Amino acid sequence: MLDRKFILDNIDAVKTNCRNRNVVADVDRFVELENIRRIKQREIEQLNQDANAISKTIGKAKSPEEKAAKMEEGRLLREKTNSVRLELVQIEHEIDLIQRSIPNMAHPDAPIGDDDSSNLERALGKTALPKFDFQPLDHVELGEKLDLIDFEGGSRVAGAGFYFLKNEAVLLELALQQYALNKLIQAGFQPMATPDLAKNDVLQGTGYIPRGNETQIYSIENTDLSLVATAEITLGGLMANQTVDAEKLPLKLCGISHCFRTEAGAAGRASRGLYRVHQFTKVEMFAFCLPNQSESIHQEMLQMECDIFDGLGLPYHIVDTATGDLGGPAYRKFDLEAWMPGRNAYGEVTSTSNCTDYQARRLNARYKIKGEKGTNFVHTLNGTAVAISRALVAIIEMYQQKDGSVVVPEVLRPYVGLDVIKRNE
Repeated sequence: MLDRKFILDNIDAVKTNCRNRNVVADVDRFVELENIRRIKQREIEQLNQDANAISKTIGKAKSPEEKAAKMEEGRLLREKTNSVRLELVQIEHEIDLIQRSIPNMAHPDAPIGDDDSSNLERALGKTALPKFDFQPLDHVELGEKLDLIDFEGGSRVAGAGFYFLKNEAVLLELALQQYALNKLIQAGFQPMATPDLAKNDVLQGTGYIPRGNETQIYSIENTDLSLVATAEITLGGLMANQTVDAEKLPLKLCGISHCFRTEAGAAGRASRGLYRVHQFTKVEMFAFCLPNQSESIHQEMLQMECDIFDGLGLPYHIVDTATGDLGGPAYRKFDLEAWMPGRNAYGEVTSTSNCTDYQARRLNARYKIKGEKGTNFVHTLNGTAVAISRALVAIIEMYQQKDGSVVVPEVLRPYVGLDVIKRNE
């Protein structure tokens, strides 16, 4: 979340940013409550001073009646203090709710627009768009013909939006994980296998809404736990209420996790098959760093995503995400959208965000500089190395052949053990 003083010092800029990001946040009410809070805080301080002054005079009372009167005066002052303190707690709670609803400021170069229609294409990948001399199929049809994916079985077991991967598709999933991990480890990212559950305050700290009408999160009834939508949540939670020495930063992590999303309201051909599902596996990059490191690490994460998809031989373009599509925590976000012949369009496959100190304030994640007093908030960044389900969509559709087979990308062949996936007669 944004610093309170920053909000008060930049009211108009914060309001404009909320409008640009399509976020409704009552900034005026925040300012009003903050003024009231300061008044109440001063009132408590004055009441405490008065109570202390009265307390010092009780022993000097000249008669039992005077002593009783002063004790009663002290009791009334304490009651009044407690009453104002309760008011202050309620005010603080309302301030906190509004403060948490205010999104991060957007990078000055981020395109301004209401939704993804305002996103800007920044660059193309190294692989050209394919030219088929036949009518390409989508991954659902190919998955059925090659016996790679069972959507009906997934629906019977867990409902619509779930699936079984079968045969060579399982090998492709494991190959994508190993391929991405190897590249990330070589780049200095520490591998982590993360929990699939997290406490709700960790979800809130990273900017996710664990409950309520707008949630995309599966929550566990009668607990304070939810299934994670991304390893960003669990990796970010590692530093909650922790302070790290500045010389240990940046800390770069890569986490493998299952991801669970309700995908409420998602429908249509664009969401067909594996593109938008309730559960998938993802390898996620995450970094804690000093403020002056976050811009360069953001570019590093973007380049890692490009390297991974260039290595897979998949065409993509880089999208600079518009303010209305940034989400609450992101200061700036870049997406990779890979070409998916079955859709005859690009589809999002990765995303990388610089969240500056927005998540760190909510998580209370700090760093300390040796020899200096006090602590400061770290900056956090996240990026998708590979979301397996969408990478499978792009690979199966891009590498399909006229005879119905699918060529395995060269970089994955050592892990899969095959060059081509063919129909098993």
